[in-house]
Amino acid sequence: MEPIAIPLGGPREERADAARNRAHLIEVARAMVDELGADKVTMDGLAERAGLGKGTVFRRFGTRAGIFLALLDVEETAFQERVLNGPPPLGPGAPAVDRLVAFGHARMEFLVERTVLARAALDPAQPIPVSASPSLFHVQMLLREACPDVPAIPALALQLTAALEGPLLLYLRASDGTAPVAMPRDLAAGWKTLVERVCG
Repeated sequence: MEPIAIPLGGPREERADAARNRAHLIEVARAMVDELGADKVTMDGLAERAGLGKGTVFRRFGTRAGIFLALLDVEETAFQERVLNGPPPLGPGAPAVDRLVAFGHARMEFLVERTVLARAALDPAQPIPVSASPSLFHVQMLLREACPDVPAIPALALQLTAALEGPLLLYLRASDGTAPVAMPRDLAAGWKTLVERVCG
């Protein structure tokens, strides 16, 4: 007889003290980045500044890159809220092509302004992510609405999303974190051309 899987219910809610520690660590990490720069933020330094044990910091973030991933996640949540519920054309209420163009512009701006965090969040032991799932799903949804007759929309959405996300923008930015090699307005113009030609 095969074993029967017993449902264990949903994931456990985060304990109140763990949630407080997480919020405190993220707040302290943000202050350290602003004050010292991302390259000076370490796991030990964060634990000392936050007044928590090093074990707590390691359990929360896993690696140094995890600190910056957590900071990006907070800002990513705010960005997705603008996409889902903000004013058009980024938010609902505009034609799909206009929303695609606006999304690309906003996403590039978001990443260019956070290049230091994005670089610090790359873990050398892990593969570089090609794209972020929320962006991929959103682009795919808008493509289906804007140009439903275009073939292979999932693959096309992946290719378009890759033009927006970290690897390309990190490559275009100088290694010392100064001004981008390609100006954001040029990237935005290129994105608009891509979208209009695909959906034209």
